[in-house]
Order: sequence, then C-alpha cells, then structure tokens
Amino acid sequence: MVLSIVVFLTGISISAVAAYYSIIGLTAIFSGAFWSIVIMGGVLEIGKLVSVSWLYNNWKIAPFIIRTYLSIAVIILMLITSMGIFGYLSKSHIEQQVTSNSGVSDQILIIDNKIKVHTDTINDIDKQIVQIDTALSKLTDRGQAQTSIRIADQQRKTRDSLVVKKRLEIKLQSDLKGEKIKLDTEYRKIEAEIGPIKYVAELIYGSSDTKVVDKSIRAVIMLLIFVFDPLAVLLLIAFNISINKDYVPQFMDMNETVPLKPGPVVKKPRTRRTKKVIVANTSVLPIEGGSF
Repeated sequence: MVLSIVVFLTGISISAVAAYYSIIGLTAIFSGAFWSIVIMGGVLEIGKLVSVSWLYNNWKIAPFIIRTYLSIAVIILMLITSMGIFGYLSKSHIEQQVTSNSGVSDQILIIDNKIKVHTDTINDIDKQIVQIDTALSKLTDRGQAQTSIRIADQQRKTRDSLVVKKRLEIKLQSDLKGEKIKLDTEYRKIEAEIGPIKYVAELIYGSSDTKVVDKSIRAVIMLLIFVFDPLAVLLLIAFNISINKDYVPQFMDMNETVPLKPGPVVKKPRTRRTKKVIVANTSVLPIEGGSF
C-alpha cells in the first residue's frame, strides 16, 4: 500500500512539472492569449490523467467509441504536452544564446573596434611627433635665423598639442580595455554555463561548433520529452494496477464460476466395524384370564 502511494505521488509530481513546462511553452507560442492558454492547458492535463485512470479501470465494459476516442485524446494530449516542453526548453536555450552572442560578444566586438581606432590614432600621432622632431633638429642645424625660430616655435606648439591628444587617446583606450576585461569575464561565465553541452556535443558529434551544439541541445530535449509525460501516465496506470491488487472486489457476478483449488487429501483413520446383535426378548409376560 505504501509503495502504491509513492507511485501515485511520484506520477502526479512528474505530471505537474510536465504540465507547468508545457503550459509555459505553449504561452510562448501563443503569447497573445496567456491566461486562456494557462486555463486550457491545466484543464486538459487533469482531463488526460483522469481519462487514463478511467480507461484502465473500465476498458472491458466501456463502449468501443468512447474507448477509442479517449485513447486517441490521451495520445494527442501527450504530444501537445511534449510540444509545450520542447518549446519551453528551446526558448530557454535561445535566450541564453541571444545573451551570449548578441549581448556580450557583440559589445566586446564593438569595444575591440574602438580600441583599434584609438591605437591607430596614437600611432599616427607618434608619426607626426617624429616628423616634428626631425624638422626641429633640421631647423636647429640651420642656425638662429628669425624665420627658423618662428617656425620652430610653431612646430613645438603643434608637438605639444599632439602630445596632449595622445595622452587623451591613451586614457580612452585604457578605459575601453578595462570595460573589455569586465565583458570578457561575463562572457567566460556564460561560456561556463553552456560548457557541459559543448562537452556533450564533442562526445556525440566530435565537435563543439555552434550548429553541432544546437543539434545536441535538440537531442537532449527530445530525450527529456520521451521520459517526461509518458512516465507520468505510466506511473498512474501502475498505481491503478497496484490498487486493484491491494483490494479484493466486494461484489462478484453470480454467474461467474470461480474454480476452487483442490486442498490436501486427508485420510480418515480406519475404524473396526462392530456387528450389532439383536437379541429377542424371550421373557413371557403373564396373560390375564388364562393361557393360550
């Protein structure tokens, strides 16, 4: 009896979890009617379990049409539940991919491009500073002419402004590198979350490419579907079987003949027969009024 209760509670728990995943998955498919899908999915899940239990207990006496329709309805409802679970788990995987691909990796790519721009700008500034230094050395070699002094002063001012600009570019570049380090850390966390499925993909397909990972995800989801709702239905049937074995029916068909099991043969002890001897009464009673 205890095992029957455990089987029943386990089946109901699995069915409830499967119903939750299925309903959430169906609401993702039909997002415009959230509460309608929730109510409809919950009622249909209850109807499925009741139908399974009723079919098992009334299979022999149920009319063929009702028995056929309920069987088909249960199978279709199991497929709908599996479809909802598939939608729920697929949505979770897609959201994770969106976060890792477009959320973080795209930001890292943008920052890399900005860093490259600042690096190129710094390199250009360095080249200009080198040219100015070369020009100043040539002017110094020519002597202290008034024109040379004026040109040299202009070159020095230009050089000073380039140095200030270079410092600003280096600061911006450093800020971007710090931001990139944070994003790299976040991206590694996301990669660690999807790391197990990559190992599964390498184990099954020998590769961890994005398309191969998607195939592995679908394979895992299909495996979960095959052991989710069908397991709940079969556990409910197992509960009914246990209940029927635990309790003896109170009413039996009077026309049904129940074969009796032959019991052990018990030999009666032999007894000696005694002969009964009837002895006639020889006593003579006196007869009143004379003799014969």
